[in-house]
Amino acid sequence: QVQLQESGPGLVKPSQTLSLTCTVSGGSITTSYYAWSWIRQPPGKGLEWMGVIAYDGSTYYSPSLKSRTSISRDTSKNQFSLQLSSVTPEDTAVYYCARGEVVAGIPRSEYEYDYWGQGTQVTVSS
Repeated sequence: QVQLQESGPGLVKPSQTLSLTCTVSGGSITTSYYAWSWIRQPPGKGLEWMGVIAYDGSTYYSPSLKSRTSISRDTSKNQFSLQLSSVTPEDTAVYYCARGEVVAGIPRSEYEYDYWGQGTQVTVSS
């Protein structure tokens, strides 16, 4: 059974960088052909796919967030991380990490993800 767990600060000040880590157990993040994503849900809104790091280390980002987003991994710890720079209150959301599969391309829809972390609330406020 694959399990994902998000960790990181729950409060970030405007203009700072939001950093979160997802720890994966029950499966390796380098196993073909899985993709490991960050997805967020602002209050009162739907899920927003932010980006992904695939089993081979390649990364893909949402065009709307690409200039501020970086996803990396530590294979020795079986973790992958999100950095979102220059945050504003509009980045306040519940942030999820999730596992999808590279089938006909990079998974971008929530329906393409089978395992999810419980989510972590991040608030951007001074």
